[in-house]
Amino acid sequence: MKADNKKIKNRLNRIRGQIDGINKMVDEDKYCLDISAQLLAVSSAINSVNQEILSAHLKSCVADSLTSNNKEEVDKKIDEIEKIIKRLSK
Repeated sequence: MKADNKKIKNRLNRIRGQIDGINKMVDEDKYCLDISAQLLAVSSAINSVNQEILSAHLKSCVADSLTSNNKEEVDKKIDEIEKIIKRLSK
């Protein structure tokens, strides 16, 4: 992975803490909309981490394949990105 590992790990640990907090909210029977708001925050945080990883992938792995002049490698990277785009749009 070409993304900043330390930064990604810190963000994932923060997300884990948020999820632990949500579990506690459920255990304590907190208000449904408060739990929902926290779930939306976690979802947004996960999407943000994913964007950072995908951006690093484009700037490194995909860029490297484009400069390699290897058509098979370029096609492979394009297919990978297309699959991710399709999954994101669902």
